[in-house]
Amino acid sequence: MDYIAIIQIVLSIILIGAILLQQRGTGLSGAFGGEGGVYSTRRGFDKILLASTVVSAVLFFGVSVARLLL
Repeated sequence: MDYIAIIQIVLSIILIGAILLQQRGTGLSGAFGGEGGVYSTRRGFDKILLASTVVSAVLFFGVSVARLLL
């Protein structure tokens, strides 16, 4: 059994979940009349979610490269 493939699948599910839990409407809200000019800092759960998204993306990239080379 290929353990790297299983790790890659689990990381992809975690990454998809973390991206889907991000705040909605922050991407193109300024182009469609939303609150584009307001700067707000991330606090609490948003900050933890952002960090976990970055960490899971880096881990997913690393596992993908490792699987490619092995």
